[in-house]
Amino acid sequence: MTPMLALLQQAVTDTTGAYGHFPGVGGRGAVWVAAEVHLMFAAFVLGVPMFAVITELIGIVSKDEKYDKLSHEFTRLLVFAYSATALWGAMLLFALTTLYPKFWAHMTKIFSVSMWIYVSLFFVESFTLYLYYYGWERWQFGRGKWFHWGLGVLLNVWGTTVMLIANGWLTYMMSPPTGATAEGLPKGVTMWNAIANATWIPINIHRLIANAVFGGAIVAAYAAYRFLAAKTPEERAHYDWMGYVGNFIAISTFIVLPFAGYWLGREIYQYNQQMGITMMGGFMSWLWIVQAVLIGVLFLCANYYLWLGMARIPGAERFVPYTKWMLLLLIVCWIAWSTPHTMIATRDELVSMGGAHHPFLNVLGVMSAKNTAVNLMILTTFLSFLIYRRANKESVVPWARTGTLIQGAMFVIAAAVVLFYGVYGYFVEAIVRIGFSVYQVGAVLMCILGVSIIDAFIGRGARSRGEIRWGQMPERSQYALFVLAVTFTWLMGLMGFARSGIRQHWHVWEVMRDTSPDAFTPALGYAANMISLCVLIFLSLVAFIFWLGGLAERASHAVAPEPHGVAIPPGIAVARPGAAPVTGD
Repeated sequence: MTPMLALLQQAVTDTTGAYGHFPGVGGRGAVWVAAEVHLMFAAFVLGVPMFAVITELIGIVSKDEKYDKLSHEFTRLLVFAYSATALWGAMLLFALTTLYPKFWAHMTKIFSVSMWIYVSLFFVESFTLYLYYYGWERWQFGRGKWFHWGLGVLLNVWGTTVMLIANGWLTYMMSPPTGATAEGLPKGVTMWNAIANATWIPINIHRLIANAVFGGAIVAAYAAYRFLAAKTPEERAHYDWMGYVGNFIAISTFIVLPFAGYWLGREIYQYNQQMGITMMGGFMSWLWIVQAVLIGVLFLCANYYLWLGMARIPGAERFVPYTKWMLLLLIVCWIAWSTPHTMIATRDELVSMGGAHHPFLNVLGVMSAKNTAVNLMILTTFLSFLIYRRANKESVVPWARTGTLIQGAMFVIAAAVVLFYGVYGYFVEAIVRIGFSVYQVGAVLMCILGVSIIDAFIGRGARSRGEIRWGQMPERSQYALFVLAVTFTWLMGLMGFARSGIRQHWHVWEVMRDTSPDAFTPALGYAANMISLCVLIFLSLVAFIFWLGGLAERASHAVAPEPHGVAIPPGIAVARPGAAPVTGD
């Protein structure tokens, strides 16, 4: 028997009964859609409770009703989305058991105990969510309110634990422990070793931050939808404020997300260099150009929303002249970040360039330029938040000018460190250059932390230059929030493909081979189409959930109508046509 015939017979044997058939998109396409949409909803139902419980705590401590109302509205979205999460999770389970029975048998052999724990926690999480939402009015005052807030904390604990367990399953497929075989784990290697694999911790941190980003973006999009549909100035004011809070949470957590991504990438390289090279140096390298374009859109839209918001803040006009320079810096950095290192070219074009690399691409296409660009974009976005926060405040502390100068010096020093190591990276070996990103990241994080601490003290007892005129925002600002939500969703699907695609023709890396006809990494065009399909399905369902949320609110108002439309929470100034700004009470 020839070696080729032996391999063919082995493939036939391995494939017999190992794979099912799904009409149209095929087995891989069906699992792809079910898994992707399920994970998008899971990210939403994990992200929303994080800031729902935070805003409720702020409302309890400050005794400000608008935060409690905001938290309640967040949770209303959560109830609808939770059912969709469970339904798509069930579809994923059915798809795996019928289309990939051999692979699923392997996973259940290793993780069966954790699967029972997972489903038990899912029940506990469900009951906690229903108690948290439907007990809102019952436990509204005194000690009952603290008990209610404790339910919110428990909801986050159960949800995070469920995520940690599921992350163990998916990271096992990418970085299984040494000695694992298609038959299971060898003696001495436990289920815990399979869960706590090399990439489990970094992906836990990365997804925890990403869930907060994603939840904030979806909530901001919901607020934009309600803002555009609002009938009264009070409604516009409330949803304008809600959109700002959602956007603030999304972007402030997004600023630190790339650092978690760097850590995950580094762990992948340390576990297996071949996977790292496939991810960054193979055909997937163009995927990171797409990622750079999308993240550039996020940074530009987030800053654009903040700059538009300054129009409703008395005193912000003194900062407006600086925004054009910030925009210029963002665009220059975006161009550098999205520049590829290589390009598809004909033989004549290669001759004209003098080699495989164009002079500009050879300079801007390497990681020294890209790390420098993204860190400068993060510093610029943080500066936008800082001036937005300070716009209508007048500090009364005697050292305010000195503190501001120190903050400015921190920005200059951080930018200088980023630029220095970005330029120095061109003169050292690649193995040394990789380590420079740690210094750049450290400088940016130290700047953000130091400036935030100083700003908190500068703002103590500050006088207001005037009430923020909530609701006085152009409609195009709300479309920026829609763009943020769509881009975040598409980016999450893209990065999921990058993480899964590096396994190539393995179900479990170098443990269980994929012997189906789909045992290859799909092309970027096909992947983009599949991701877009998943995003379309998810956002269509989210739009339906938004509609249900508004329907439920209108029903509650029909039972107990407000005397003058929708009551505005205390502390929000309303901009009425032809009237001076007022403060609701």
